[in-house]
Amino acid sequence: MALGTVTVPYELRFDSGRSCLDLLATSHPYEHLDAVGPLRAWITGAGLVPPSTALVHADTGWPAAFRELRGDIDRLVHDWLARTDTGPYDAALARVNEAARVAPPVPRAVRGESGTLVRELDGPPQCAALLAAVARDAVELLTDPAARAGLRECEGDNCPIVYVDTSRGRRRRWCSSEVCGNRERVARHRRRAALARAQLPGMRLL
Repeated sequence: MALGTVTVPYELRFDSGRSCLDLLATSHPYEHLDAVGPLRAWITGAGLVPPSTALVHADTGWPAAFRELRGDIDRLVHDWLARTDTGPYDAALARVNEAARVAPPVPRAVRGESGTLVRELDGPPQCAALLAAVARDAVELLTDPAARAGLRECEGDNCPIVYVDTSRGRRRRWCSSEVCGNRERVARHRRRAALARAQLPGMRLL
């Protein structure tokens, strides 16, 4: 999968419109953040760091930290969608707020090879700083009434991906028209074809 000029392997998804929701998508349809390699690809693909940022210092503790934050954000988002407010919600909220307290990676503008300004980071980004960037995005999303009102869960079969619907009239139904939307169109076509076959004289649907 390509994101701009960045090649993103591991079948990672970036359809939600927010980095914190893209993090939630890493658990579907299977666990993507089970090793450092896919986590590095996700960090770059989500735009947390400039494309040329080296993440060679990432260690095996990073995936677990991102999975833990993912679980807390997932609880907050789905409790909002379900309009519930429970004790575990408060605990998750406290952990996300704590993660957001850390300063995120510091960007700076430098001259690239062509002489134009490009973005790079002021030193190798640490795990806590990257977690803070995602946690702050979650805080901003869940405290912005307009963005929060656009939260939707994909209507695709067995798809739990949550996204922010910014479409006109807020009529978006799927996390991705190319993925779940296409599956629905194919299934609809098959249902119509099966119905047409069943209605032909002398034929019955097997």
